[in-house]
This record gives sequence, C-alpha cells and structure tokens, in this order.
Amino acid sequence: MSVSVTVLGATGSIGRSTADILATHKERFRVEAVVGGRDPQALARTAVALGARVAALSDPAGLGALREALGGTGIEASAGAQAVMEAAVRPADIVIGAIAGAAGVRPTHAAARLGGTVALANKECLVCAGHAFMRDAAAAGTTLLPVDSEHNAIFQALGRHRADEVEEMILTASGGPFRTWSRERIEAATPTQALAHPNWSMGAKVTIDSATLMNKGLELIEAWHLFAIPPDRLGVVVHPQSIVHGLVSFCDGAVVAGLACPDMRVPIAHCLGFPDRLATDARRLNLSEIARLDFEAPDLARFPALGLALDALREGGGAPTILNAANEVAVEAFLAGRIGVYGIPALVSGVIEDMARRNDMAAPGDVDTALMLDEEARLRARERLGPVTSPAD
Repeated sequence: MSVSVTVLGATGSIGRSTADILATHKERFRVEAVVGGRDPQALARTAVALGARVAALSDPAGLGALREALGGTGIEASAGAQAVMEAAVRPADIVIGAIAGAAGVRPTHAAARLGGTVALANKECLVCAGHAFMRDAAAAGTTLLPVDSEHNAIFQALGRHRADEVEEMILTASGGPFRTWSRERIEAATPTQALAHPNWSMGAKVTIDSATLMNKGLELIEAWHLFAIPPDRLGVVVHPQSIVHGLVSFCDGAVVAGLACPDMRVPIAHCLGFPDRLATDARRLNLSEIARLDFEAPDLARFPALGLALDALREGGGAPTILNAANEVAVEAFLAGRIGVYGIPALVSGVIEDMARRNDMAAPGDVDTALMLDEEARLRARERLGPVTSPAD
C-alpha cells in the first residue's frame, strides 16, 4: 500500500530534493499535495512530475498561470493563504514541512495538529513557536522527524536512548565562506561573497545565516525543543568538511556521530522511509579518500550572531522568537545592500534590547501569539533600519 505525502515548500531546495526521492520511489509513495510560493511554472512542473492531486500556490496572483500550466492534467490548482492551509490539512501519511520563514509556521502547525508524521525542515516552527508547536504536536500524537542534516544525524545517533543518558549533543557547522576570514575582511564582505557557500546549495536566507553562524544558533534552539536537552548540554563545533553532521556524547563516555557526504537527500530519505531505509544515489562516503576531518571551536568574536542565539536560548521565553524575526529583516537588509555583515547581529541585538525594555519577552502561549510577537519584532527592526531611500533622495 502506497504512503501518501504532502510537500509544503515543494519548489525550494528541500522540496526539490524531496521530489527527487519521491520520483525515485514512485511505487512506494503517492503525492497528495504540493505547495509552492510565487512560481506557478515551477510548482506545476513539480506537480506533474510527481502526479500530485493538488497544487497550491501561496501567491494568489499566480493562480491563472498555475491553472493554465496544469490544464488537462487533472491536477487541482488553487492559490492564496487559505489554499495553502487547505492543502496542508489534506489527509496524508507524511507532511514535509519545508516552507521557508515564518510563512511556514501556520500550515506546518496545522498539519502537526492532525497526528500522523511531519518531517520538519522549517526552523521557524520551533524557533518562533517551539513551546506551542511541540505541545500541540504531542497532544495530537504526531511523530516529528527532523529533516535538517544536523538534527537528523543526532536523531539517528540518539536511537532509543533516553535524554538523561546524554551528556552533550553537538551540532557541526561548516563555518561558511568566512571561516578563515579576518573580522576586517568579513566586515567588508558583499552579499555575493556571503552567498558562496563552500559545501551546500541552499536558499539565500539560509546561506547568509550559515555565513554569520546564526543558522547554527537557530539550530541549537531547534535541538532544545526536539530533544528536550538543557541548553548547557548543547554545543557547536566548526567542521569545514561537512561530513560529520552531529554527535551525541553519552554518560558512559561513548560518542556516536552521524556521517554522510553533504547531500540533503540523505536525511530526507531517512524521514520518508522511517523506520526503514530508502536507497538514494547520493555520493558515498569514502574516509580514506577524504583522509582527514578537521574540527575547531567557533569564534564568537568574528561570529557574534552565534553568541546572540546562545543568549536567546538561555534566556528562553520570547527571546528566540524575537531573535529569529529580527534576523530575517536584517538578512533582507544585508542582501539589499543596506547594511553590512556585522549590521545583522547589531540590528538583532538592538531589537532584543528594545523589546526587553518594553517587557515583551514572555513566552508565547500559542502559535498566533508567537506570530504576533514575530511581527512586532519585525516592525521594530524595520523602524531601526529607517525608510528605504532611492539614490535620488
């Protein structure tokens, strides 16, 4: 009997890798729905290739183009926020939650409240609304499987062991394009340089977060929610080869690590096949060919964004929500050339301080409250940036 799958964020990098796995194992899976953002042509191609029943686009302006592209296929086309929510709650055995940013929180949360299995690739679900998301998923009996390579490696390394048997969980960071750069050189870096990731092909926002190491801080917050591990037992090590993705150190002195060549199809296949294994054509790991694996401590002086995320993790409450929202605005400003690399943590820090003074740091009690806090933090960040001016101004 085939396993039904819905892919939220089908046209992004995670969605494309998921489509590759689903296409390879067509006999095993039936695709219920695919959801995209603003590209009707890309979504239509994915829907046709996977034989989806429904294709939903978040941008309502693209509905006409989506319907035209799907003409004669029998695939139902829809668009807009309500269409995305309806697609998310269609009956499916597995939902891949890969819509990027805060836009992915509500539809992924809606899917998680139905039970079944959610393979989670959207950081904001846990960083922005972690307490509410995990509570509601547990109440529904939902199985949450981590798609991020680091959390997936830890999930596999942890196995059936209890959290109280774990001394430390360590996420690895590639170090991004600026790993060996001086602070002065990083300060002058351009968006093009920041987007030149040495190991991974990802969306622009995640790639910038990798360059600043904010991404690793956000992943620590995710791990805190996913594995119920206290912040003082979570750590980061820089590992430029991106072969070791995560490590679990146990109370008996044993350390179990998850290793694979950097290819998102590996953790995605693990989630889609769980508890079985699905074959992929991902490059196989040859340690004798690699010859060496390097590790180093992260430099918080050159990468202060990681330090801010660690502080937010320890602070708890609404701090992670505010951190994440302000960072999204800061990354957009950096990509638009409005601020430099170090303007990102400076803006984030300023917003956190602003909202702490306003006593806006309480933990959101539900997803709607979390998203309201998220929007308030974005507003504060944009106020700090000031108005966008044209060269003529």
